[in-house]
Amino acid sequence: MTAKASFMESALEEAKLAGNRGEVPVGAVLVYKGEIIASDGNRTLELKDPTAHAEILVIRKGAENLDNERLYNCDLYVTLEPCPMCAGAISFARIRRLYYGANDIKSGAVESGVRFFSDKTCHHKPEVYSGILETECSLILKDFFSEKRQKI
Repeated sequence: MTAKASFMESALEEAKLAGNRGEVPVGAVLVYKGEIIASDGNRTLELKDPTAHAEILVIRKGAENLDNERLYNCDLYVTLEPCPMCAGAISFARIRRLYYGANDIKSGAVESGVRFFSDKTCHHKPEVYSGILETECSLILKDFFSEKRQKI
């Protein structure tokens, strides 16, 4: 297994934990010098905070762990394409590389939707790599929402 797949596996574990909490199962890990320095999954319901997306939570933890609001030389792995809010946070944090699994046709802001990093007003554009363990990342979301629909 490659390092990229291994880090995405860790993000998938966070997504599963989020799903078990009833949250939309999205997970993220922040990597610095080859080590995970922050990991979490969505917590919007738990924290009653619409900004508590997995990416935002790991950016906050990473900044605290490195004692710096700039996360130079950090790589972010997330199971779902970031939304506009998270893409903005990624840019402001100066994250070096973004790796994500599944595209988000409705709310994504990297390769879908608004394409935040392609806009001329975006100050920092991370290197972007998509489709990392895409099938697994898509399946966890599909299963979660399928189960939700069955309960209705």
